[in-house]
Amino acid sequence: MRLWSLDPALLDRQGLAACWREALLAQAVLLDRTAGYTAHPQLERFRAHPDPTAAISAYLHGVRDEATRRGYQFDAERISRPLDPSTRDARIVVTSGQLDLEWQHLLRKLAVRSPGHRATIVSAGPPAAHPLFAVVPGGVASWERVTS
Repeated sequence: MRLWSLDPALLDRQGLAACWREALLAQAVLLDRTAGYTAHPQLERFRAHPDPTAAISAYLHGVRDEATRRGYQFDAERISRPLDPSTRDARIVVTSGQLDLEWQHLLRKLAVRSPGHRATIVSAGPPAAHPLFAVVPGGVASWERVTS
């Protein structure tokens, strides 16, 4: 499961679709609708949010908004809650080190899978975070499982 801290606009078509599926799985876990992935470390930051269901819903809305912008049809009915404007006031903190680690991870994936998309996003400048996240200085998150 990879719940990107990066802006969904940075993901290629395959990455955006995978992010949607994995975030729906995360939503199922947070709603106790599945027995799998319950201890996945990436869920820690959503569970730490004052309203985990609102947080994962806001995350899914961000992914769906990007899909809609690209002309894809991700079913909003699959998101458990409508976008709650108060979630903007209770954003999840992500460190600059975590964002950079994910950026480098995404660039490696895109170099193989979507080199044209990679070139486009690299030329656009430094990566932005998903709208749910507020970036603060710091290293890699404690929940991240660094792999090569």
